[in-house]
Order: sequence, then structure tokens, then C-alpha cells
Amino acid sequence: MPIDPLSGPWWLAPRPAEAALCARDADGLTEGEAKARLARYGPNLVRQRKHRPLIVRYLARFKNPLVLILLGASAVSAMTREYTNFAILSVIVLLSVSLDFVQEYRANAAAEKLRLSVSLRALVMRDGKASTIPAAHVVPGDVVLLAAGDMVPADGRVLEARDFFVKQALLTGESYPVEKRPDTPPATATDIAQATNAVFMGTSVISGSARILALKTGPDSAIGGIADSISAQSPPTSFETGTRRFGMLIMRLTVLMVLFVLLVNTLFHKPWLESFLFAVALAVGLTPELLPMVVSVTLARGALRMAKQHVIVKRLTAVQDLGSMDVLCTDKTGTLTEAKIEMERHIDALGRPSERVLELAYFNSFFETGLKSPLDDAILGHQHIDMGSWKKIDEVPFDFERRRVSVLIDNGATRWLVVKGAPDDIVGLCARYEANGAGDERAIDEAALAAIRAQYHALETDGLRVLGIAWRQVAPERAHAMVGDETELVLAGFACFLDPPKASAAPALEALARLGVAIKVVTGDSELVTRHVCAQLGIPVRGMLTGGEIARMEDHALRVRVATANLFCRINPAEKNRVILALKARGHVVGYLGDGVNDAPSLHSADVGLSVDSAADLAKEAADMILLEPDLNVLHAAVLEGRRTFGNIMKYIMMGTSSNFGNMFSMAGASLFLPFLPMLPAQILLNNLLYDISEVPIPLDQVDHGEVGLPRALDLHFVRNFMLVIGAVSSVFDFLTFYIMLVVLHADERLFQTGWFVESLCTQVLVIFVIRTRGNPLNSHPHPLLTATSLAVVAIAVLMPFTPVGGYFGLVPPPARFYFMLGATVLVYLITVELIKQRFYRWSAAGRTGAVSR
Repeated sequence: MPIDPLSGPWWLAPRPAEAALCARDADGLTEGEAKARLARYGPNLVRQRKHRPLIVRYLARFKNPLVLILLGASAVSAMTREYTNFAILSVIVLLSVSLDFVQEYRANAAAEKLRLSVSLRALVMRDGKASTIPAAHVVPGDVVLLAAGDMVPADGRVLEARDFFVKQALLTGESYPVEKRPDTPPATATDIAQATNAVFMGTSVISGSARILALKTGPDSAIGGIADSISAQSPPTSFETGTRRFGMLIMRLTVLMVLFVLLVNTLFHKPWLESFLFAVALAVGLTPELLPMVVSVTLARGALRMAKQHVIVKRLTAVQDLGSMDVLCTDKTGTLTEAKIEMERHIDALGRPSERVLELAYFNSFFETGLKSPLDDAILGHQHIDMGSWKKIDEVPFDFERRRVSVLIDNGATRWLVVKGAPDDIVGLCARYEANGAGDERAIDEAALAAIRAQYHALETDGLRVLGIAWRQVAPERAHAMVGDETELVLAGFACFLDPPKASAAPALEALARLGVAIKVVTGDSELVTRHVCAQLGIPVRGMLTGGEIARMEDHALRVRVATANLFCRINPAEKNRVILALKARGHVVGYLGDGVNDAPSLHSADVGLSVDSAADLAKEAADMILLEPDLNVLHAAVLEGRRTFGNIMKYIMMGTSSNFGNMFSMAGASLFLPFLPMLPAQILLNNLLYDISEVPIPLDQVDHGEVGLPRALDLHFVRNFMLVIGAVSSVFDFLTFYIMLVVLHADERLFQTGWFVESLCTQVLVIFVIRTRGNPLNSHPHPLLTATSLAVVAIAVLMPFTPVGGYFGLVPPPARFYFMLGATVLVYLITVELIKQRFYRWSAAGRTGAVSR
């Protein structure tokens, strides 16, 4: 972060220097002041999304290489006084670009609206009242209220703090939380790590609460200055990789075919301008130029439909990734269980009911200021206990390495450290246990240790979640609690909780299993409790790994073990992330459902990061999708929608590539023996435009039930083989049309071009109804708009030669018997494609699942 060498860092500046920003710490800014500052300083975004004017975004479409080639060709036509070609090319370019722009703009606008609905928010003081606003609207001078689980929305100075610990590893690399206080640090504290009175944008609150004064926002913040260097680019998903490789395949085919046509036309001494325009039109015809628009519109439509299923999509491509997901990693609490945890019993180390255990647990939960868990709520809601003269002195917040929280409390006569946490860890820190309440303490020898462990293991086997409760007396002058104090404890006993399985969980798990999605339970709970829940839900435990076992494994060994294990217990966030990366390394598409601060790394590493609306800010920021309800039934519906979205994208790819490749291959082949061009460049472009119009409604189309039964990913080999096989069938019928036009109808140049224009457009449009389904096209009903648009385009193709517009394109009215031959040719072609399609799916191993199934 840049520091003024004269004035020093802002956190060392005297408080009066901040008066210009906010003179009323308690009341904060007025709404009018906030609006003025937002206009002055700009949105509180590290990287502001620059929304260019619509006209600029529209003109940017003309930078597409194919569009530039077409514009160049039209310019050449104008310079050579081929004004008809110039006008036709210009109109077609405008129509194509406008269609693409309008459709994609509407899709992106809808998706952006959904994304903003789950954007990060901040609690600030405005007009003397606490108000929740989008984090992007925080301005310098705002008084921000922070609590455990919040993400810090701006760089600012701490005004008030209560046991306020912040994790700022993002900026400093420190692995442990740092306590922040209002006191100004020494003048030597010029580094961010030493700024104990300041918080920084992007860091997360681990425990406590605070009131801060925002001083630096957006690009002026510390993270804004180094955003490019710390931003972690997510690896490309399987779909993104597949589409990129698909683009390269089309580019190679296009270059080869264009060079071939230019070479042939040069050898036959055909006019160079016509040859050039023909080659350019050929390149356009072979390229599925609507693919970006179809992908964007289809994904956006999927996101809108998911929103109706209570799932908000933040990253559009995650819609398809969710459809490809074949492994879902999830915690059990709140997903498999009700998350309505109730305290069932509180017992001493020997299993007898103990009010003292309840009292100590209550003290710990009451005074804890860190992230409150449902277990804390259950303790505090079980029974009210009067705090009397007890007050909190200090706290050691919970972290996922220690798996415990300690509070230092005092009642004026004595000072205790009360510790609550995972039973294995708590028992391991205890030297004595209470046998008959306070005052009767006995040493924990081997026999006692075995009996204590058997006690809480039996509770866990019965499905109860268990917390160990311990304490120790400390010197009255001890002012701070430290991790090192958590030794030589006295075990008071155990607090036991019941979290019953959700009634809807078992059917939802069964439904996901039928869709080919494997559930892997990843939890910090003990294996005994988790096994009990799995048994209640009917989840067979095929294999289990604990955090300790994972920690001792190398990555390659873990990759082997994750294939068979579906239960991962007592694991910390780092181990959880290793499990996800190991699954991805095996070729799985992995989803992860998490809602805590500790889940952020795993949410980022997974192919699809899923969180819930009530999650911590950091988790919501890292997630790709937000579930408005933490229910697997919601996720099941979203998976189906993801697969429907992928199915429609695949339809366009398979339709466009096979039909376009067949027609363009026929054109290239015809160049070898025809003394004229088989179709004029303008006719090719018009043909391509009309075909594109017929495919615009594909995002609205239905997807067969069989298409959503298993996870699918874009398989380039399958697409290439389908293109070559079906494209070859198309070319065979094109050459049949050539024979009819030349031998039967004795067509001249213009009639030949007209006949093939009509035939090629009719066949490639009507074959949509065959290719769009794997089964019998008569049993699969397309969307009415797709049917209407396709039939309208066919009608235009048939009637255009009889219109003045057709004359501009060089079309002439064919004889009546041509249309009888056309009808027979189209009918035989469609039947042939259906038969070949069925054989292809039977022959192709990849075809059994629609691309690749895992």
C-alpha cells in the first residue's frame, strides 16, 4: 500500500484529521452527505465494472474478425462498383450484429439483476440509525458496525471494539486472527500488520464487534492497490475448456476449406473478387457465429428459471457446471439435518446429570463474542441462568485448528478460564475431572481416561453431538487469556445435543443419486455422530477418512482414497480443500455446499461453489450460487435446470456444425467441377442469416427427460464425429440436388444457384427437428416458437425466388416440378438422417450419455 513519506500512514494520523470526514461518530452521515460522497469517490468496488454506453457496446461487436472480413468484402464491392453486393453484405452484417447484441444484452441484464440481489451488504449509521446498504455504497466517512462473520467493507479506523479479532491473511499472510483496538499504535507501526487500530477491506471478522470509521474505499483501499497481484483466477471449467477447443476446431476447418476454395478458383482462373467473396462467405457459413449469443441467452434463461427454484446464480457459466456436477460435498448440519439443535442432556464425566456442566457451558456461550454456532443458541435457549456478578475479562476465539473457545471470567472473588470444544481435544487438555461436582477433583489416569472416552463415544454412537466442558482457576491479576492457558484443565463433563435428520433429506438424496450425483459428507463432527445420521438417512458408508488420516497422506494417496470414501469427519478447512482438489484431479466435476467463513477456500476451489442466503459474507462472496433455502430438494431442481441448459447449448452446437459443415463441404466440392460459383456470396450470407434466425428460439426449447438423467460435459470428439457423419449425409443429398439441377432440369447458372439455395435452407432448417432429440422426433415436441420460426424460414426460402427481393439476390423462379423433387428429396433426407442418427448413438460410446458421463 502506498504511504505518503511526509504524513505517514493514515492509521497514525491524529483523530482531529478525520473531522472533515465525519464529525458525528455516533450518528454517522446523513443520506444527502452519503449520496454526495458516493458521486465524489465512486462506488466502493476494487474493480469497477465500467458500463460503457450502449452505442459503444454495440459498435464493439464490429471488432469481431468475421464481421471485419465481411465489412472489408463489402468495401471491396463498393470500390469495384458491385453496389448490390455492397448493400446486401452491409444489411446482413447489420442484422446479424443487431440480433446478437439485443439477445445477449437482454440476457446479461437479467442475469446481472439476479446477481445484485445477493450482493454483499454492510450495516452503517445513516441519519443516526443503523441501516443495511450494499457494500458498494459505503463511502469515506461512513460509520460501519461490524460483528463476527462480517467481511470488512472498507479500510477504516476502529472507533470502538469489544474483543474484536480480524483475520487479515489476505494482506499480511498472518494465519491467526489479530485483535484490533481503538488505541493509536506507536509511530513505528508503519506496516499494515502493525496497524492494530485499523481494519482493511476484504478481511473478515472472526470474533467480537466494533464500530469503525471508513476512510478508504474502492481502488483507494489497501486491497485496491494490490488487487491484480492477489486476485486468484479460478481454473477454467470443463465447459469453458470444451468451448475453447471447439472454437479452435472450427477455426482449423474454416482455414483449410477457405484455402482449398481459393486454390481451386485460382487454378480455374475464376474472377478473383467473386472468389474472394465466395471464400469469405464460406468461412461465415461454416462458423456458428450465434454460439456466444445462444450460450449467453440459454445460461441467462437457466439462471432465471433457477431463481424461481430459489437459487440465485452469480456466475452464469456455473449453471452448466451444476448440470455437469457428479460429486456434491456438503456438511450435514442444516443440509442433512434440521439445524434445529436442542440440548438433550448435560452430564458429568461419569455420565450423571450435572447442573454445573450446564452453568459452565452457559457462561462460555453467553460471554463468547465470536461466530455463534447453533450449539451456542441451544445452550442459551435451554435454560436461563443469572450471570450475577460474573463479567468477562478476555476471550480466546474459536478457530478450526484448536476446535474450542475459551472465556476468562471474574465474579470479584475468583477468576476462571472456561473452555468449550470438541470432546477429544478438551479431554486431551485436562489433567483432572470432577467426580462429584466442584471440589471433588480426581486425576485422569489411564483407566479414568478410557472410561471418559467410552462415555462420550457412546453418546455419539446414539447420534448426539457432544461438547466437552472444562475450566481452571487462574490468578486474579491475569488480564488476558492465551492459547497457552488451555492446559491442566479440569473436566466438568459434557453437553449433549440432538439435531434430527430432515424428513426431506432422504428422498432428495435418492433423487440426486438417480441423477448420477454422489453425495460426500464433509464435516468437523465425529465419525460416530455422522455414521448415525447416515444410517437414519439410508446413506451407505462405503469408506471414511478422518482429518488426522488426511493430514498424514500425500496428495497422490489422497486422490486414490477419495474415490471410495464418502464420509470425511473431524476435518479442518485446509483438509476439506484438499479433498475437493483430490476429487477434481480424478476428473470429477465437484460442487461444494458451505456457509461459514472457513468454507471460502473450498467454495473457490470447487467447480460449483454453493452457499445459502444466511451464510457469512465471505462464504457468499466466494460462492457461484446462493440457495435461498438450505434444502437438497432445491438443489435437485437446480441440477435438472443446469442439465436442461446444457442440453439446449449442445443442440445448437450439433445442429449448426453438422448442417453448416455439410453445406460448406458441398460448396467446396462443387467448385471442382462447376464453371460458375455454386452459390453467390450474397446468397450464402442470406442463407446463413435465415438459418440463424430459425435457431434463435433454441434456448426456449424443451429437453427430453433422458437428456437430464446423467451428468454431461462437452466432449469435442463426440461433436466432431457427429459433425462429420451427419455433415456427410447432408453433402450426399446436396450432390443429389446438383445432379437433379444439372441433368434433370438442365439448369443454367442462376437456376442452379436458386435450386440449391432453396434445398440447402429447407434441409438444414427442417433437420433441426430430427437432431434436437435422441429419440423419435415424432415423440418429442419442440417449443412452439421454434416450430413457428423454422417453418416460417422454410416458407421464406420457398417463396423468395418469386419476389423482387429474390431478384436482388440473383434468384429466379424454379419450375413447378422442382418443388415436387424438392419435397421428395427433403423427406428422404430427414428419414436418412434419423436412421443414421440412431445408428451413430448406438455406435458411439460417448453418445450413450450425450457427451461424456462420469
